[in-house]
Amino acid sequence: MPQPAEDFVGAVLDVVAQIPEGRTMSYGDVAAAIGSRAARGVGQVMAYYGDEVPWWRVVRASGHPPQCHEGRALEHYRAEGTPLLWSRDRTVFRVDLAAARWWPDGEPG
Repeated sequence: MPQPAEDFVGAVLDVVAQIPEGRTMSYGDVAAAIGSRAARGVGQVMAYYGDEVPWWRVVRASGHPPQCHEGRALEHYRAEGTPLLWSRDRTVFRVDLAAARWWPDGEPG
């Protein structure tokens, strides 16, 4: 699989580094913030370089945390007061994007 261009990687990491505690962006939001439609490319950047930034603040469009990192993400969400929505049996959660979504400069896209 081809690696994303360095400027794309840097742009993604720069946006993610700016997301404040308790707030989130979806992969598509991050892509839009850098003038791209490459949500999957953002996912690839986060998979390879995400440990350099607050990776838990980038979620799927549904509000679910990164796959296979739900437990670690939940610890961060609780510590930061990120708004969460829970299933009725309280076993599955997702970020409340309506309350937690953040945009650079306060404006989408």
